[in-house]
Amino acid sequence: MADIDARLTDVSTKERLGRIMFRAWRRGFREADLVLGPFADQVGPALGDDELDSLEALLAEDDDHQLYAWIIGTEPTPARHETLVMSKIRSFMRDHVAAAVAEGAG
Repeated sequence: MADIDARLTDVSTKERLGRIMFRAWRRGFREADLVLGPFADQVGPALGDDELDSLEALLAEDDDHQLYAWIIGTEPTPARHETLVMSKIRSFMRDHVAAAVAEGAG
């Protein structure tokens, strides 16, 4: 936890996470927002720089429907996005988002 706290006091890291969180919550496709927004909020601060690079590359994708299809596994994920971060997003969705949807969220 101390490592995360230290990273969040670094202005550039804090600003970077802020941009990532903003973009994750404002995809333009509600289903993607409901996965990526909470992921960025809850998991983002614990990601290393390489993982943040992967998340930023994923968030730079324009086709939100396709991005969501990669996350839920209905379309194959391009090799460039088949990363540890994608695995973490999928696990996050299974563990957190799916339970919230089952309870009536969304």
